[in-house]
Amino acid sequence: MKTNNLTFEEAYAKIKAIKPDAKMNEGFEWQLKLYEGMGCKVDVSSAIYKQYRLQKVTEKYSEELQNLPQEVFAVDPTSVCQTLNSEILYRCRKCRRSLFRNSSILAHTEGSGPAAFAHKRITDPAQLRNDSQVKCTSYFIEPVQWMEPVLLGVMEGQLLCPKCTSKLGSFSWRGEQCSCGRWVTPAFQIHKSRVDEMKSLPVCGLQAAKT
Repeated sequence: MKTNNLTFEEAYAKIKAIKPDAKMNEGFEWQLKLYEGMGCKVDVSSAIYKQYRLQKVTEKYSEELQNLPQEVFAVDPTSVCQTLNSEILYRCRKCRRSLFRNSSILAHTEGSGPAAFAHKRITDPAQLRNDSQVKCTSYFIEPVQWMEPVLLGVMEGQLLCPKCTSKLGSFSWRGEQCSCGRWVTPAFQIHKSRVDEMKSLPVCGLQAAKT
């Protein structure tokens, strides 16, 4: 794939042309598609790689969440000096405590909007016919170090600000549904209405509100 600049489907087709009975297991196929998505390289900072790692952790520790590997937790932004002026931080709207960086956001493809919730409740048919999709009202992020005491040994619960304890969102190792309709697994969900964006200055300890 990398040497010949081929997509997964193109590479697989070439192999099948040489050996028609060639098959691969589902896990390896998923890994190759992940490799393609990262530009045919292993990028541990990539959002899709982080999501993959979290899914594997969920599979491995589904019965025992007491001993999670430390590498799944992003560094608490209050514990290190911010030096990159391109880095966006997200802070608690109530007490202004920094919570996570934009690099911790795990983007997902928007779901089908209101139609995705039709099986859960009666939905206005006019709303279902509306072509405009409901936008995501939450950020889904990788777990951050300040969450660790809450996550260990628990499958789901609330996420509270570690400073003022105001509710920020929720988490579930089983997954949660975004307002856009997409199911995200595992889910560490922060409501956008509970945080503010701020952009770091290239000077340690100083921060400026995003404009």
